Amino acid sequence: MTDQRTAVARSVTTYLIVGLVLVALSCVLGWWILTHGDPPFAVDVWWNTAVAELSTPFLTGFSRVMNWVGGGWFAVLVVPIGGAIVLIILRRPWAAAFFLTAEAVSAGGVQVLKHLFGRVRPEDIIVVSDYGSFPSGHVANAATLAVAAAVIFPRLWVMIVGACWVLLMAFSRTYLHAHWLSDTVGGAMLGAGAVLLVAAAFAVPMAREHPAAERKEGVARLSA
Repeated sequence: MTDQRTAVARSVTTYLIVGLVLVALSCVLGWWILTHGDPPFAVDVWWNTAVAELSTPFLTGFSRVMNWVGGGWFAVLVVPIGGAIVLIILRRPWAAAFFLTAEAVSAGGVQVLKHLFGRVRPEDIIVVSDYGSFPSGHVANAATLAVAAAVIFPRLWVMIVGACWVLLMAFSRTYLHAHWLSDTVGGAMLGAGAVLLVAAAFAVPMAREHPAAERKEGVARLSA
């Protein structure tokens, strides 16, 4: 039991430090863009041109699907509520609460930075999007989902799938010219950082309901 408490305490510290660093880096990047990003950075212009040259019907269709899946009512309502329901069915109510809170904090943070920095989107955007290019809300949401899944289910394959999801979302957003490349970087850092900060607050109750913890408690009761 002492070892478990020590492990949880270390996790809380790690979540707090890494989460704060990522959120701070996202804010610093936004400030740098606000003060030095007009005209857009050379890497942003280069990538925007590069993805335009990759244009194919398949990539356009794929990116439009990602646009729908990663934003709007589906991402804001269906994914968080659906994920929470699954976690409750798995008898992980604290994990469900963590997931819903992380989604809300990440989405709120995105809107705050969008209105704070007010970056203009690329002129050749081919989808309808809301105000503010920095940070990418779609990528922030993808990072939120990926990191939350890794916190709840700490498995290597979950992390790999999550990383691929974030990268694909970032590619689709720039392919559609809805964001500059730096917007997606800022979104990924903000989404991941927000999840880790929330994870620090929920680490203790989530550790108690983890299947491994339940098994240890059951063994302890039998031994007693």
